[in-house]
Amino acid sequence: MKVFTVITRILLALGFLPSGITKVLGHRFTIPSIDNPVGFFFEALYRTGFYWRFLGWCQLVAALLLLIPKTATVVALQYFPLILNIFVITVSLHFQGTRFIVGLMLLANLCLLCWDYDKLKHLIEFG
Repeated sequence: MKVFTVITRILLALGFLPSGITKVLGHRFTIPSIDNPVGFFFEALYRTGFYWRFLGWCQLVAALLLLIPKTATVVALQYFPLILNIFVITVSLHFQGTRFIVGLMLLANLCLLCWDYDKLKHLIEFG
């Protein structure tokens, strides 16, 4: 299970690196037509400038810190809302194949959170 967890962390980090770097550099990573909801959404995000780069930095920080064992648990918590947000967007805008890949990334992140349950259980206990 330890090997599976390490491989999962590496794969999730690799999933965020390309799009994170692209956003930090201020570039588009896709150029769909703004005539469809997906293209319109990405163009709107891109045109925010600062927010586009902020999303990229969040992805890069999550990706890099996920590779460090001492920070992996906290970063799995940070990664979860990011990947959940991306998943909801892909489902809402009816992305074709992306929602499958992002769904697997969300499931992998949930596996990491379950793996670290002993470290996290004090955050959800109520008594």
